[in-house]
Amino acid sequence: MKVFCGRANPTTGSVEWLEEDEHYDYHQEIARSSYADMLHDKDRVFKPMADAAVKIVEKNGFSDKIKIINKHSTEVTMGPDGDMPCRANILITELFDTELIGEGALPSYEHAHRHLVQENCEAVPHRATVYAQLVESRRMWSWNKLFPIPVHTSCGEQVIIPPLELERCPGAPSVYDIQLNQVSSADFTVLSDVLPMFSVDFSKQVSSSAACHSRQFEPVASGRAQVVLSWWDIEMDPEGKIKCSMAPFWAHSDPEELQWRDHWMQCVYFLPQEEPVVQGSSIYLVAHHDDYCVWYSLQRTSPEKDRRVYPARPVCDCQAHLLWNRPRFGEINDQDRTDQYIQGLRTVLKPDSVCLCVSDGSLLSLLAHHLGAEQVFTVESSAASYRLMKKIFKANHLEDKINIIEKRPELLTSADLEGKKISLLLGEPFFTTSLLPWHNLYFWYVRTAVDQHLGPGAVVMPQTASLHAVVVEFRDLWRIRSPCGDCEGFDVHIMDDMIKRALDFRESKEAEPHPLWEYPCRCLSEPQQILTFDFRQPVPPHLIHAEGSIELRRPGRSHGAVLWMEYHLTPDNTVNTGLLKSVEDKGDCCWNPHCKQAVYFFTMADPRAPLGGPQTVSYTVDFHPHTGDITMDFSLSDTLDDGQ
Repeated sequence: MKVFCGRANPTTGSVEWLEEDEHYDYHQEIARSSYADMLHDKDRVFKPMADAAVKIVEKNGFSDKIKIINKHSTEVTMGPDGDMPCRANILITELFDTELIGEGALPSYEHAHRHLVQENCEAVPHRATVYAQLVESRRMWSWNKLFPIPVHTSCGEQVIIPPLELERCPGAPSVYDIQLNQVSSADFTVLSDVLPMFSVDFSKQVSSSAACHSRQFEPVASGRAQVVLSWWDIEMDPEGKIKCSMAPFWAHSDPEELQWRDHWMQCVYFLPQEEPVVQGSSIYLVAHHDDYCVWYSLQRTSPEKDRRVYPARPVCDCQAHLLWNRPRFGEINDQDRTDQYIQGLRTVLKPDSVCLCVSDGSLLSLLAHHLGAEQVFTVESSAASYRLMKKIFKANHLEDKINIIEKRPELLTSADLEGKKISLLLGEPFFTTSLLPWHNLYFWYVRTAVDQHLGPGAVVMPQTASLHAVVVEFRDLWRIRSPCGDCEGFDVHIMDDMIKRALDFRESKEAEPHPLWEYPCRCLSEPQQILTFDFRQPVPPHLIHAEGSIELRRPGRSHGAVLWMEYHLTPDNTVNTGLLKSVEDKGDCCWNPHCKQAVYFFTMADPRAPLGGPQTVSYTVDFHPHTGDITMDFSLSDTLDDGQ
């Protein structure tokens, strides 16, 4: 029996539903679950996990004491013929996500107290507390709002301004969860102390009803309140002696013992609008929540006295937060990146240039217009991007000067282009459906599809692209692929074997997207160019193949290879989506903070094995033009002698 699975297709720039083996979803879910990461968490189960649990219980000799019920808790029956003979007197759970309540913890606890446990039962964990800290941060605010963008032209400075609707929009309703420990303290100004916002006692009846909790405080500094940083801790016992905290290092009671986690991180919430606060002048921070989400507001008077309490969570009404995710906002607001495109455009633009821009929700068309193009067309294939760009053009009085076409670029006709031939084809390239770095090669397929509309001597920018790789040692990210073996005295090799079988099904030969600015690593090799793609020519019909080896120049544990794309706008201008700085002596990496890089994890018996000396990694990489996919295989040399 076949199943349908969604996969990004770079040749069409869309997510397509493909037939896969019936076990594909099962294997992919296990392979990318990071269950191992949770068991590596020393402070703290989907059908295959229930099956594994049964086997693990049996292997560890607890079959007569532990009964596995493979059901959602709300489906558990009670009574002599039920799943449980009587109500329980201890409630043990792990229902939490980064936001604490985002996986339905509140309704699950509410049901359990009403139907599954005794009154006055004990709960493990016993209590959770959510904390918040108000900050000003231009960097984090740039993940939520469009900033004015200056463009220096021969006629003086022009400024691309955001539509008023976008400025007033409260933003996306979902939390932004990140590894807050990797945000530099120089990137934000603390405006408040850490505030305990609300607690939940899991040993008592829990309510999933909407609620709000306010905390009065005096700002510790004057500034613009923009962002709320939030995290939680849990107390395992009633006395609070055993505690598990998600606090970032600056708010942690023992930063030296900070536990790395990828399943629980920290939360970034954006206030609906930035507001000025004055040091020492009292104000209220309000945490609102429903049964699944948390959001924050700032109020000048007590919410109990001023009923100006937001009854519902904020929802984007400007289209931008539906089209652009948080890293994309940051990318568009990156003035250094914009200047790279401006420099490239100055090189290729002529007074009679007719430009066609192909990217999703891109401002390239505005740059081309301001820099003197005679005529600019831009293609937006989705209704959301079309509406957003119309608003941006109108706010900048360009609605009659830039032609926006709502159509897939492959379907362009001469009439769409007013019978004109394109002299400059532009792309960032960026497409919202792209998951892995090379998925943006959809631009190459578009360039091929519109070849008939290109005039003699037409210029394509970027001109070429290249795929690069480097071998790395991760500080912590290796844990998501590492076998556990033994967890707190329990033999869990059965789960390790299950995950390995799932990886071997396909995932071990595929790369995963990760924003590596959040995951520190060391380069064990120099970056190496693997493949090149010439956008000046149509996509070739034949396979593009590369093979070779990468020499490891530093001792370390070779956890995997990181791959990224570089786009060469002109011979002198390159936009890099991966490693930004040359590798220093120690190999510390600085990654593009707006992009996800691709990580190909090596298969290792023990990623914590002793450091090895310099070795060689062999690779084969193939670009398949008919599918737009890139397949790869990396292998460590056979001379390894350190258990890796």
